[in-house]
Amino acid sequence: MTTAPGPAPVGYAGTRHPLDPDPARATKARAVFALGLIAALTGLFVGGIVPATIALQLSRQARREAWASGGFLTGGAWLRRGERLAWVGLVLAAVALVGALVVGVVRWADAPFGQDYAPNID
Repeated sequence: MTTAPGPAPVGYAGTRHPLDPDPARATKARAVFALGLIAALTGLFVGGIVPATIALQLSRQARREAWASGGFLTGGAWLRRGERLAWVGLVLAAVALVGALVVGVVRWADAPFGQDYAPNID
């Protein structure tokens, strides 16, 4: 590979001020992802409702902090993944609850009504 003769091109310096802080990943983004993962894994056991709710609340806070930081807090992809996993956990918990309700209603409807006498009793 050869370069063209002449002066080297000047790189774009950007609009960043030297005293601006370095971009850093938001710690709440990791927590949202971890809680969302726990919610998705335990969603069918109805235990995913609590971590999913906490993850969705933390994601709201993390988005507000990222907006207020002016772009110096990163981790938006982790937030989106965590939110999606939290919603998956909530949906799985809802499916488990509806399934349990259907099974309960079917078993209740199949139960005998009133007193069950022996076959030789009038």
